[in-house]
Amino acid sequence: MGRRRKKGRPVSGWLILDKGLDVGSTEAVSKVRWLFQAQKAGHAGTLDPLATGVLPIALGEATKTVPYIMDAQKRYRFTAKWGAATATDDAEGDVIATSDKRPTREEIESALVQYTGEISQVPPQFSAIKVGGERAYDIARDGEEVKLEPRMISIHELSIVDTPSTDETVFEAVTGKGAYVRALVRDIARTVGTEGHVVALRRLAVGPFQAEDGVTIEQLEALALLEDRDAALSPISMALADMPQAAIDGPQADKLRRGQAAVIAPPVAKGVRGERVGEIEAVLAVLHDDPVAICELDGLKLKPTRVFNL
Repeated sequence: MGRRRKKGRPVSGWLILDKGLDVGSTEAVSKVRWLFQAQKAGHAGTLDPLATGVLPIALGEATKTVPYIMDAQKRYRFTAKWGAATATDDAEGDVIATSDKRPTREEIESALVQYTGEISQVPPQFSAIKVGGERAYDIARDGEEVKLEPRMISIHELSIVDTPSTDETVFEAVTGKGAYVRALVRDIARTVGTEGHVVALRRLAVGPFQAEDGVTIEQLEALALLEDRDAALSPISMALADMPQAAIDGPQADKLRRGQAAVIAPPVAKGVRGERVGEIEAVLAVLHDDPVAICELDGLKLKPTRVFNL
């Protein structure tokens, strides 16, 4: 019995989607996959329906690089509204607490020191974290209280960029993996003696992917030809821009594609490893600038861990 043929085109690459309002991440991936008639698609980091901005979507062989983007830093611009807390920590949820206190800019700036660096954060009740095999938001929607444990996250940058009124403050933040902006606003509000929630959130960047380079679903729909849509894709290697590279030749590439180790010349190995041999975890083997495989470097041997079938 023959192997079942995959549906769709074997198109590969990264799409920097500028996601619109009221569109879920899973819905966006399904729409993009349909527009490209792609065999495989996946996203690198959920973006809430009420948030806009960068949602990197991997097609085809690019899905093998999703973990490297999931771990990348993210930049956000968001607006906090003071005086009310909601069940979801954003404008979608019901108000669950109120306060007449409106913090001054100076009070907020003083509090930001506590929320920069490595901090402990309890995720929002309405989040995609699994609790006993269920998503927290599914449990919360059923009216049950979700017990989520605090976890360590990284906030690399956090600053005020605008104060439109006494009720609202606009921030920008650069965060590490697993940080929730909604929880950040909730906690800052409590530190300055009030309640608060997010009323606007835009993701400006995920790793190397920037909002100014993004394309909307509407713009993709306006392109009638698949080849024009394909032109909007970024190369797979963009997700691995920070990974050391080793240039290989055709026979070496063939070995790696078969799952076999390839031997590289000492000058190439030296260029890859520099002076920190033991610190490099992964190397990208490239043939004429095209990615062949993600490898472990063992002496002069490249051992493939993820092979790209391009």
